[in-house]
Parts: sequence; structure tokens; C-alpha cells
Amino acid sequence: MDKRTVAVAITGASGALYAVRTLAALLERECHVELIVTEYGRRLLHDELGDGATVDKLADYLAARYGDGVKKGSFTLYSNRDLGAKLASGSQGCDAMAIVPCSMKTLAAVAHGLSRTLVERAADVMLKERRTLVIVPRETPMSLPQLRNMVLCAEAGAMILPAMPAFYQMPRTLDDLADFMAGKILGALGFTHRLYPSWEG
Repeated sequence: MDKRTVAVAITGASGALYAVRTLAALLERECHVELIVTEYGRRLLHDELGDGATVDKLADYLAARYGDGVKKGSFTLYSNRDLGAKLASGSQGCDAMAIVPCSMKTLAAVAHGLSRTLVERAADVMLKERRTLVIVPRETPMSLPQLRNMVLCAEAGAMILPAMPAFYQMPRTLDDLADFMAGKILGALGFTHRLYPSWEG
């Protein structure tokens, strides 16, 4: 297993299940996760996953849903307002970052380098330090400004990985779809995984 430090940001776009499955998969790989949950990300966890998934209960929620394997790793929760956190500096040792799900507001801020919040600043650090940044937008349909913001992020070095699960693996549950997206995100972050079967042709 790779022991790495990875930042995960959860923003207010729909897709909380993708976020927690990605977080669990990283913890299962013994990673330390630097976790940022925006104000609307906190509401997202509650609204889509229930009372047990609030940030103060997140460790217990992950263990109950995904098993004790999540205890192999660790995570530190940061306030999105804390621009003095170590994630705001290029000198910190975070290897990569995923924003999952990524709201269009956050996408626009990253595209234009605004750095008003910790999520935005941490993403900016990834880009300026040439580290891996995976952005998982969750919106449909998309407007022209939103599409242009994705192009700007891609030109700056981010990977745009839309929350578009495939169906060739014959998913039967929402968890199967979440496994697929988490597997795609882990692959983009440089991890091997068995969260979904590879296409055999």
C-alpha cells in the first residue's frame, strides 16, 4: 500500500456518496487525508447521507459503512475559512488533491485563481507546485461559462473528471456507482485499485 498524504475537498454539489467512498478508499490504502468540507459540503453530507454522516460523526460513519479497513488511514479536518492552515502553503507535503464533488462556484474560483477559501487556495497550491489536482464536477446541463472554466483548469494542469459513472460493469446498487467513481479518482491520483472490474474488450 502507498502511504501518502492526499487532500480531499467536499463542496456543495450533489454527490456526497462519491466523496465518502473516495475518502474511505484512501483511508483503506493507509493514506493520511487532509479533509476540507465547505459549509455547503457539510449540508450535502447531511442531506444526502443522513444525520450519521455529519462531519463530527464522519469517522464512525465510514467505519460502519465500509468496515474497519478505513482505520488503516487517518484524516484531519480543516475549516474552509482557515487560510492559515498548512494546506495553504506550497511548502506542505501534500502529494495530491481531489475536489469531490466540485461545485461550479468552486470550479470558477479555481479556474481564476481566486484563493478566497482554503479549498480554493489548496487547489491553487497544487497547480502552482505542479502536483496532481483532480476536479470532479457534478452539474448538468453545463453552461458555456462552466465549460470554459473547466478548460481553464485543464490548461492550468488539473484533471477534469466529471461524475459520470459507467455501466459496463453492470452496477446493481448506488454503492456500485460510487465504487466506479472512487476508482476513477484513485486511478487519477496514482493508486491501483479493485473498486470496479477493468474493461476486457
